[in-house]
Amino acid sequence: MDKKELRKALLKARQSIDPDVWQAKNSQLCDQLRSSSLFTTAQTVLAYFSIRQEPDLSELFKTQKSWGFPRCVGKTLHWHRWESQAPLPLQTGAYGILEPHPDSPVLEPEQVDLLLVPAIACDTRGYRLGYGGGFYDRLLATPNWAEKPTIGIVFDSAYLPTLPEDGWDRPLTAVCTEQGLFFSKQR
Repeated sequence: MDKKELRKALLKARQSIDPDVWQAKNSQLCDQLRSSSLFTTAQTVLAYFSIRQEPDLSELFKTQKSWGFPRCVGKTLHWHRWESQAPLPLQTGAYGILEPHPDSPVLEPEQVDLLLVPAIACDTRGYRLGYGGGFYDRLLATPNWAEKPTIGIVFDSAYLPTLPEDGWDRPLTAVCTEQGLFFSKQR
């Protein structure tokens, strides 16, 4: 199955998860992250606001971390510090995703300890299937971001043995599901 067909099938399956089951999976996944050393040692964590029934990490946003979220600008992600009590409101971006206000404080790579990366699916080697825009692949290909620890966030049903990959795909450090945190098995 090519990426486009796989993406469509996995999105359909994820969006068919019963809301109560989805909520329970979110809580289990957040518990797995809370107990991981990558998360507990990180001071500044980049995350995302859930769409299309992605795993929802919002219960983590109350933890004593400095949080950053992306803003899509053209074909790149710009990262901004965010606090739930921030004076600048979130806004809906070009893809219908909540984003920090453009005037929110910018986060530079050297300030970041960990990236929690949304995905439609991840495999045991750390490769991810995203929505097809290449935003995270471009980000993680740049020298300032390439060495940052990354955790792909998916439900267990989307943690697969292998995914199709292209030359520009970048493997993640680990994958977290409601069943655990799994470090990538590099080739």
